Amino acid sequence: MSYIDVTGKTEEEAIARALSQLNMERDDVSVEILERAKSGFLGIGSTPAKVRVTYGGEEEKPVAQEYIPAKPKAESRPAAKPAVKPAVKLAPRVEKPAEEPAQKIRETVAKEERPAPAEYVSRPLGEEVQDEKAEAIRTFLSGLLEKMEVESQIRVYQPEKGRYQVILEGSGMGQIIGRRGETLDAIQQLTGYCVNRAGTGRVRVAVDAENYRAKREESLDHLARKVAAKVVKYRRSVTLEPMNAYERHIIHAALQDEPNVATGSIGSDPNRRVVVSYVR
Repeated sequence: MSYIDVTGKTEEEAIARALSQLNMERDDVSVEILERAKSGFLGIGSTPAKVRVTYGGEEEKPVAQEYIPAKPKAESRPAAKPAVKPAVKLAPRVEKPAEEPAQKIRETVAKEERPAPAEYVSRPLGEEVQDEKAEAIRTFLSGLLEKMEVESQIRVYQPEKGRYQVILEGSGMGQIIGRRGETLDAIQQLTGYCVNRAGTGRVRVAVDAENYRAKREESLDHLARKVAAKVVKYRRSVTLEPMNAYERHIIHAALQDEPNVATGSIGSDPNRRVVVSYVR
């Protein structure tokens, strides 16, 4: 693997400079903060932040498999010689499983990947929008939900120019969300494609149901910090389950300031995973 050291007024500026130099995305690299920015007194004695950005995939595969417990090798025993007296059986030697911490980490990760159920809390976003794009969103989603045999109210808001927020409310939202939000992501992508294909001006469309996005983000942030603590405690790398680009970004952002922890990504979509590694 290769790396570059970059400085900036803040850690975020240094990371942004490194990504610009490498022409890479944040989840394609691992970041280690070498020196934190210091403001000094009245501007005197201030020092910039310094980060080390590691990239390249030559050594990623061994890291991803680091937590897999190795099977103990079978002990070779010499062939027993015939004897008059019966052989005395020795008690089997009890060995401590060296990979037990990693196994516990993997079980914890698999368990906490699922967001905890929570009651839906309605968050007002102002008045609903009735412009051309909003009507196109309603028309497309109405037809799609009808084909899926799901009854739902479609509310369209515009938090900012060029971005539409769609809230689906009704029964059967579990079918709309799908496993880890996969169905909801697909509906969002199809809606954005349909709306931007017709008419002028490209807009971003976000589709949510039962406040799933916020609950998932909170769950991933909690998971990232829990795994980071175990990585530092056991000094082992942990590979998370496959995630989309948005969810990987949440993990990277949650751990970018954690000491002794670096994050990177391996594999290709849709099986791209985040690796949380221990850094001395």
